[in-house]
Amino acid sequence: MSKTDTDDIALNPYVGQISAFLQDEAPKELRKRIEDADKDDILSPAYPYDAQLKRKPYEAHMERLQVELVKMLSGLKANGGRLAVVFEGRDAAGKGGTIARMRQNLNPRSAYVVALPKPSDREATQWYFQRYVDWLPGAGEIAMFDRSWYNRGVVEQVFGFCTHAQREHFFEQLPSFEKMLVDDGITLVKLWLNVDRAEQLRRFLKRENDLLKQWKLSWIDVEGLKKWHPYTDAIRDTLDRSNSEVAPWTVIRSDDKKRARIAAIQTVLHAVDYPGKDLDAIGVVDVSICGGTEILHA
Repeated sequence: MSKTDTDDIALNPYVGQISAFLQDEAPKELRKRIEDADKDDILSPAYPYDAQLKRKPYEAHMERLQVELVKMLSGLKANGGRLAVVFEGRDAAGKGGTIARMRQNLNPRSAYVVALPKPSDREATQWYFQRYVDWLPGAGEIAMFDRSWYNRGVVEQVFGFCTHAQREHFFEQLPSFEKMLVDDGITLVKLWLNVDRAEQLRRFLKRENDLLKQWKLSWIDVEGLKKWHPYTDAIRDTLDRSNSEVAPWTVIRSDDKKRARIAAIQTVLHAVDYPGKDLDAIGVVDVSICGGTEILHA
């Protein structure tokens, strides 16, 4: 259902502000890339593919990956394993869609999503990591964090929601916090989904014009469009300071959502040992779009 079908219905006060940004504030080069592109074109000239992955090969590979995910969760239940997957990335980079594909055939009692709202007044006075600890996985569970403790490194920095001292304190405690998780037996996978500026704006425009997705638009999204460069600086600083041998980042260039979803699930499956693991079904990760933090600078 598109916006044009229901012009008189306003479900979100931010509808219209994305289009206004495109026309009034977006760089001309950005606007031209969006306006000249076909639906399936990749907008980033630096992305290694010109068009999105075709549906048939995507669905065929995804079907095999779904079987492996079910086997992986069964293995975790059998051996008491615990898996925590952190999904971070640019706004509209595809975190929600990737999480949905990862858990679509898994028991929701054992594989759950953690998407925490703004801290309450009480939570704001607690140890910063405390509310995330409550959601860490137990034996045989997978916790998928749709954004995480890394809010302090990026979003809070960009919008001034934390002080410089609070952010520095976060980075001082972060290595020990994540090391404790790993030392206690939790498999920790950190995924950063990155997307080109033109593609991000195109996805926001699509949300704006779809009544079923307008609810996703927020003040952060609208204001964040104007803060691309501060976001870039905060992202690079955060990943550089939090990438470690114990808890490394996997960066995925998500200009093509299909390729990104496959790479994300492959990364998780490769990180966990489980009975009957089929490496041929999982496939080789596409290193042109998925790798270490060096991918962020590509």
